[in-house]
Amino acid sequence: MLKPTYPIITQRLVLRPFTPDDLHSLHAYVSRPDVTRYLYWDPRDLDAARTDLDKKITRVALHDEGDAIDLAITLRDSGALIGNTMLVWTSKHNRQGEVGYILHPDHHGHGYAAEASREMLRLGFDGLDLHRIVGRLDARNAASARVLEKLGMRREALFVDNEFVKGEWASELDYAILRSEWDATT
Repeated sequence: MLKPTYPIITQRLVLRPFTPDDLHSLHAYVSRPDVTRYLYWDPRDLDAARTDLDKKITRVALHDEGDAIDLAITLRDSGALIGNTMLVWTSKHNRQGEVGYILHPDHHGHGYAAEASREMLRLGFDGLDLHRIVGRLDARNAASARVLEKLGMRREALFVDNEFVKGEWASELDYAILRSEWDATT
C-alpha cells in the first residue's frame, strides 16, 4: 500500500490531490481538442469534467493492483493548476506500474511533465517497491515520447495499428524503466 504525504513539492511544482475548486482549471485543458488528440477520450464538457474531477479527488493512494494516484500539477510560485500526473499500480505480483500526464498546452515545453512524472516514478519505485514502470502513448505524440526519454525510459515496443481509436487506426509506443535503471540515475 502507498499513501504519500501531500503536497509533494519539487523545484518548480506542487503536486497535490484534486479538490472541487479545481473544476474550471481542469475543464480548461480537458475540453481542448489539441489536448485530447492522442488520448482515448474526446474533449469534455463541464459536466464530463466534473465527473472526471470527482474520480480524481478519490485517487490519492494505492491500496491494491488497479488503483491509481492522480494528482494536480500546480506551479509552485502561483498555485495555478496546469495539468495532472498519475501512477497506476498495474500488477502486484509482477510489481509493475504505469505513469501518465496531461498538461495544458500553455505550459508545454518547460519540462513540467518530466518534473512531475519523475515524482511518480519515485513514488512507484521507492514508495511501492515496483520493479518496472511503463509509459504508453500514441506513436504520433513525439512530444510525449521526448518526456519519457528525458526520464530515462527506454523505447521497448511499437505496436502498429493496434487499436481503433476515434475512427482511425492508431499505433502505440511503449517505454519502460526498471528499478535498477532508476537507482543508477538517482
